[in-house]
Amino acid sequence: MSLLNEFKAFAVRGNVVDMAVGIIIGAAFGKIVSSFVGDVITPPLGLLIGGVDFSELAIVLREPVGDAPAVTLGYGKFIQTVIDFTIMAFAIFLGVKAINHLKRKEAEAPSAPPAPSKEELLLTEIRDLLKEQNGRQG
Repeated sequence: MSLLNEFKAFAVRGNVVDMAVGIIIGAAFGKIVSSFVGDVITPPLGLLIGGVDFSELAIVLREPVGDAPAVTLGYGKFIQTVIDFTIMAFAIFLGVKAINHLKRKEAEAPSAPPAPSKEELLLTEIRDLLKEQNGRQG
């Protein structure tokens, strides 16, 4: 089997395609969560702590010198990233919890009783015939 055929077989496997779709959706979801955190959550939090925007928090290690920019320790961006992660992890937790709840309901739903076996059908037919014969005799 040629290398190209092996790659084709690998690339069109269901798991690889599902994983690619998951990664794309995950990246888009990450953008939504980042916007939610940056545009909706952070401003009120910053207002609560005195109007501070987390992403702008930094310690200047060295002032700008000539054309060289300042060297800063941007701990505010780290705080923002931790908040993003926490909200994203919580959202994923809620999604997985909802899916598991639906799966549990589906598993608990009573399934249809199994169809009677050939032996059971035959015995039922014999029973009905015997009842019918006894009804004619009595």
